[in-house]
Amino acid sequence: MTTVDGVPLDAAPRPGQCLRTYLREHGHQAVKRGCDAGDCGACTVLVDGAAVHSCLYPAVRASGAIVTTAAGLPEGPDDPRPRFAAAAGFQCGFCTAGLVTTAAAAPAQVADPQERARALQGNLCRCTGYRAIADALDRHTTTAAGPVGASSPAPATERIVRGSEPFTFDGEAPPGTAHLVVVRSPHAHARITRIDTEAAEALPGVLAVLTHSDSPDVLFSTARHESRLDDPDDTRVLDDVVRFHGQRVAAVVGADLAAAEAGARAVVVEYEPLPPVLDVETARDAPPIHGEKTGSRIADPARNVVAALHQGVGSIAAGIAEARAAGGAVVTGTWRTGRVSPASLETHGSRAWVDDTGRLVVRTSTQVPFLVRDELARVLGRAPASVRVTTGRVGGGFGSKQEMLTEDLTALAALYTGRPVQWELTRTESLTATPTRHPMRVTATVAARPDGTLTALGIDLLSDAGAYGNHSPGVMFHGCHESMALYRCANKRVDAEAVYTTTPPSGAFRGYGLGQVQFAIESALDDLARELGLDPFELRRRVVVRPGDPFVASADPTEHPDDLAFGSYGLPECLDLAQAALARDGDPAPTGPTWRVGEGMASTMIATIPPRGHRAQAVVALEAGRYRVRVGTAEFGNGTATVHTQIAATALGARPDQVELHGGDTDAVDVDTGAFGSTGTVVAGTAVARAAEALATELRGKTAARLGVAPADCTLGPDGVTAVDGRRIDLADLAGARGEGAHGGSPRSVAFNVHAVRVAVDTATGEIRVLRSVHAADAGVVVNPQQCRGQVEGGVAQGIGTALYEEIRLDDAGRVTTRVLRDYHLPQFADVPRTEVLFADTVDTLGPFGAKSMSESPYNPVAPAIANAIRDAVGVRPRRLPMTRDRVWALCRHAAAVCDASDPPGDVTSAHGPARLV
Repeated sequence: MTTVDGVPLDAAPRPGQCLRTYLREHGHQAVKRGCDAGDCGACTVLVDGAAVHSCLYPAVRASGAIVTTAAGLPEGPDDPRPRFAAAAGFQCGFCTAGLVTTAAAAPAQVADPQERARALQGNLCRCTGYRAIADALDRHTTTAAGPVGASSPAPATERIVRGSEPFTFDGEAPPGTAHLVVVRSPHAHARITRIDTEAAEALPGVLAVLTHSDSPDVLFSTARHESRLDDPDDTRVLDDVVRFHGQRVAAVVGADLAAAEAGARAVVVEYEPLPPVLDVETARDAPPIHGEKTGSRIADPARNVVAALHQGVGSIAAGIAEARAAGGAVVTGTWRTGRVSPASLETHGSRAWVDDTGRLVVRTSTQVPFLVRDELARVLGRAPASVRVTTGRVGGGFGSKQEMLTEDLTALAALYTGRPVQWELTRTESLTATPTRHPMRVTATVAARPDGTLTALGIDLLSDAGAYGNHSPGVMFHGCHESMALYRCANKRVDAEAVYTTTPPSGAFRGYGLGQVQFAIESALDDLARELGLDPFELRRRVVVRPGDPFVASADPTEHPDDLAFGSYGLPECLDLAQAALARDGDPAPTGPTWRVGEGMASTMIATIPPRGHRAQAVVALEAGRYRVRVGTAEFGNGTATVHTQIAATALGARPDQVELHGGDTDAVDVDTGAFGSTGTVVAGTAVARAAEALATELRGKTAARLGVAPADCTLGPDGVTAVDGRRIDLADLAGARGEGAHGGSPRSVAFNVHAVRVAVDTATGEIRVLRSVHAADAGVVVNPQQCRGQVEGGVAQGIGTALYEEIRLDDAGRVTTRVLRDYHLPQFADVPRTEVLFADTVDTLGPFGAKSMSESPYNPVAPAIANAIRDAVGVRPRRLPMTRDRVWALCRHAAAVCDASDPPGDVTSAHGPARLV
């Protein structure tokens, strides 16, 4: 018999069952599934006081043991849960139960930084950047409940630290829930000629096998936007042509997971191989991958071009000539970025069933429930009202869950079998078959007069869409737009194409293309500053866009008007804050003859709302003395639940604990485009503010009518509405009042970020140590300083991962070789430096209470800042991400300016000929 959280559990485990599944099957859902390979720590429990990864621990070995999950940790001075709660030591919270359990097993060790890193090396967090976790271990208290401007704790805090907050697969499944397993393609490109399902269907427990013959013949895009026309319709639920290794071929539905897995192994598939297209540089001359889809909004199917942009203002050639004639400088270079996985610790997954009224219900891990609902209805031929999509708490997204990747197949299977069906992707499926960041090759050209005035700014961009075009047009356009519009220049040019290859699809990921393009432009500007003898901060001050300037990316704004505006302008302050912080001493550097120290910076701009519409609606009602807020936005670590609670409380003069939020449900309100593009605060938050203000107006009006005073003489407070003469109407007596609010996502403001670093590079080994990390952000009025700081730190940590470690790698056949997390280097506790986060003092005229968005933008300047610092340290320009130790070592072995050992010399030129940056 095993004792779990103090309660005997005498059920025998199945042969070979791991402790994680055994515990979850018996209701202990603080134990999460992040990898099932012992790599992430989300499933950590204590067995007789020792921390173990329960996904690797045989359940039979726990017989007679005392097992403790985060829910059952003993209270007392060594209980880490109150410390994690007080320090806001989480964002999405999916990893938190495992982290607090690990911390509980080593309370005496975590005070020492090196011992702490060792103790937590088996626990990954994708959201926080680890600083808040370190503060929790150091017993730093930072949260305090309050209105806008206070570091108020998340409403789910106590449930998160105890592992009881329900994520997608937590809570009891509908009775009779079946499991789905997918048969995947072993080819990069092939036509399915035959599928034999007979043996699979004959196996015990197999309920159905679905193939392309059972799939709706409806083309769609997995990408989700307010306008579904933003993305090409090039995808089917199941297709008879596969276009990348790992594409869905068939779906097996089993009474349990083991039956579905056995059925998947028994499906026989025959293929006719088709020419693979693995090189993005030659893809436009390769056989068409989607050549037959001429009406699917693909720019040029015959050339494998998903989307294209070729336009400019002025003349790049004239701008270069002007710079040279004035004795200025010209820099041209090519930069490359790799595939990066969003790697949210909760993988993609969903449950679908038909309720008693005949309505299709889908519970899923998504950032966009309303957009999934609408596209599901379209693909399945149903009315939108007949589909309901709900979320629990979502275990991270970073844009990757702005897709419909599982819901279509689980819904189809549920309708086909008449049974509830669930499908939870394995970590290997997540790494090999879900969208990554778009790999890009970007050639940037910059030219300037001696005083730094830009005379030419151009980019030539090639984006690898992978097998399907989801998000590729938007990522390409967005990646070019704010990157180019940040700088004042009379001559600009963009030549950009996103191209199909038969490799895993690319998609949405934090920054949405800006990080790739800005890596090139900010690196080129750093070289330009060197050529001109200018400080890189000073160069930015001279050339950045300013209030009153039009936002010019590659077209005349008078011919192509935009709704982008300066709601506030904090970029100069960000530059000053970052430069001053970087200049301070106090960073001990490694000593030795092979270590070099360098500094670098980069600045970026982002629109606070996506273009072409982003809508939200909110309803706030007073019920039983509490304010109930209904909004469609899902919470996935972006902090919208906290911000919406604070916004409503501030508008109503209430305490945050008087506000109850209901979100992530298409039944909550009529419309919500979704939580992407950092819109949780500025769009849905504005809708909440307007609804709360409307309710406040109604409450003042009702009170004024009852007391015979003017509404303006009534003040809302936590207990009721008080008139100027001191009389009060209690909230309980005002029940039933409600307010509604909406926001259409226009006009849009801009936010700014500046990142600066000091690094040490060992030229003998290529090792890089970040000695100082500084990030200055223009976030307008910061609604929740602790939470916003965490968003910045999380974005910086992901930027460091992109810069130095992370890359999805393919072999020569197009197969992903980084199939488990241990082969894909997510930053660990010891990899992420503490970042000093500084906020500009601005008030945005467009956002709620003066706020801007700040979820995705901190990611964008990190990689170029580190690259510029490496170049400053070793005298050679890195131009490929990630800047791994072997690549940096290769840089240090060459005197010429090359991206790495595989790139041709002379890739960077200047007005004075080929640049020797050593």
